[in-house]
Amino acid sequence: MRLPDFLPSLPGLRLAPVLAAGLLALAACAPLPAPSPVYTPAPDPVHEGPALSATQAAQNFVAVVNRMEPVILSECLKRARGANCDYQIVVDDRPGQSPNAFQTLDEAGRPVIAFNLPLIAEVRNVDELAFVMGHEAAHHIAGHIPRQQQTASTGAILLGGLAAAYGYDEATVRSAQNIGAGIAGRAYAKNYELEADQLGTVIAWNAGFDPERGAMFFTRLPDPGDRFMGSHPPNAARVEIVRRTIADLRAGRGM
Repeated sequence: MRLPDFLPSLPGLRLAPVLAAGLLALAACAPLPAPSPVYTPAPDPVHEGPALSATQAAQNFVAVVNRMEPVILSECLKRARGANCDYQIVVDDRPGQSPNAFQTLDEAGRPVIAFNLPLIAEVRNVDELAFVMGHEAAHHIAGHIPRQQQTASTGAILLGGLAAAYGYDEATVRSAQNIGAGIAGRAYAKNYELEADQLGTVIAWNAGFDPERGAMFFTRLPDPGDRFMGSHPPNAARVEIVRRTIADLRAGRGM
């Protein structure tokens, strides 16, 4: 059974076009009380092992959204004062994609967390799914999109200004601006990913999931290593910051 065939039959799920990008929207579920920030077993018995069936993957996704959504809202309201915390969690059903999840903003500035179908099918348990969801939610809470835009804008101005000062033509100046924006935009990308891993760990923990098990998702991803100007840090560094954060939480040193 293909995942899209099963998803519409789940309670609380609504399929509709959003963001002009072919996304499928998950209808908001009734708010649930935020659980205690002490790890308890996640509600679904499927935690590890081989790839899940389409039915299990879809059920896990809905269960994790139900449990994570109120905690994400609570953390956003507490940490990102003045920000739009009305998250929309969507499923991207465009064909031919590699497993991916991302956070963006819609035209009204509403935070959107998007999961594509290959990622939903790839995760092995609810803890991995919750960790990825917490990570993407953390990007918005930490303000990474506006911070990255500001950094990219500064890079474009600086390199474009240098090109103009040296008398290059308009096309070359524009090219320099694009290069400057790209370089500057990546300058803090690894730090942003690690920040999101740390806060995402807290969010998943507060929702009652096991972020350390969730971070094992990295072990099945290609390791980006430590490439200069790479967008993601090495997988080992990401797992380590998750483990350090959990140690702090267990010791009562919350963020």
